[in-house]
Amino acid sequence: MSMQRAEAKPRNRIYESRGEPFFQAALVIVFILLSVTFLYPYWHVAVTSFTSPDFASASGFKLWPRAWSWDAYIHMFDASFLWSGYLNTIKVVLLGWSCSLTGVILGAYPLSKRDLPLRGVFTTIILVTMFVSGGMIPTYLLVNNTLHMRNSYFAIILPHCISVTHVIIARNYFMTLPDELEEAAVIDGANSWQVLTRVMLPLSTPILATISLWVIVSNWNAYFNCLLYITDSKKYVLQVVLRRIILTDSKEMTAASEAVANSTDTDIVTLRAASIMLATIPIICVYPFLQKYFVKGMLIGSLKG
Repeated sequence: MSMQRAEAKPRNRIYESRGEPFFQAALVIVFILLSVTFLYPYWHVAVTSFTSPDFASASGFKLWPRAWSWDAYIHMFDASFLWSGYLNTIKVVLLGWSCSLTGVILGAYPLSKRDLPLRGVFTTIILVTMFVSGGMIPTYLLVNNTLHMRNSYFAIILPHCISVTHVIIARNYFMTLPDELEEAAVIDGANSWQVLTRVMLPLSTPILATISLWVIVSNWNAYFNCLLYITDSKKYVLQVVLRRIILTDSKEMTAASEAVANSTDTDIVTLRAASIMLATIPIICVYPFLQKYFVKGMLIGSLKG
């Protein structure tokens, strides 16, 4: 018996090939190099924003500022158009999040019910929109000429308010919830709205948090609809403001401040770098703490179709 046990132990071991350590080392090196290629451009912009104009204009790698300078940030903090872009972006994010989450819930919850009449037809129609769309020109004519939403925040939000992917993921998650919970609530006298708001939504916090994060990041980075439908510069979102700063003369963008326009201590390069940092810092500070929801969201509700 002891010999049989001794022979059985090696069978349960997990043997590694001789090349496995080299393969693991190669993976580590590759991911380190990828991380450097991702992080260095941002670090380069950060260093440029804190350095003097002479050093900022020099070519080559910049790993640390030679001469610290806060002038670019002082001038950008005095630029009213930057804070206007922040305010407009916050409005778009909040309004887009509320409209998108409401639409996703109202679309996904009924489709999760197997007794819904024509459930398969509705699901097919929704899925077709993932592959076929009206195109940019018909959408522009609809939003601008038919709905008359030019220079409105809804022109930025509504064309991409509800994502089919979000609806399908939320529907699959609702299908994983036990039917007995709904039946018990109905027996206690709850109507359909009460079942949804008091039973289903509290149990759907993970998927709602995941979709909320996707929607917030998408609306924060959105700029194309603003370029199409917004002509009033006071309603430009932050990304459009950032685009104008990068593609045009930054001192012209800050012409409202005579101290900035006539200053010789700042440079276009440092002003652009400072504006990029101010536009990206909020989402970068939030994203690492919420990254786990992105990974979790890719798996939630994927087991049922």
